[in-house]
Amino acid sequence: MVHAYILIQTEVGKAASVAAEIAGIPGVTTSEDVTGPYDVIVRAAADNVDQLGQLVVAKVQNVEGITRTLTCPVVHL
Repeated sequence: MVHAYILIQTEVGKAASVAAEIAGIPGVTTSEDVTGPYDVIVRAAADNVDQLGQLVVAKVQNVEGITRTLTCPVVHL
């Protein structure tokens, strides 16, 4: 299982609606609007890196109001 944090920048005033919509996507474990350089932080899980990439590109990035994403896979050192 691969876990990742997805840091999201949104259009002005869209953070709450983006976070709410993303929360309903299968594979998303948490989705919260935050303050700082990013507007929404998402925790997601997938069976492998390819499926994680598909989740981000095909589902998360298609949510209206998103301007940029940064995916940070969790590593165990």
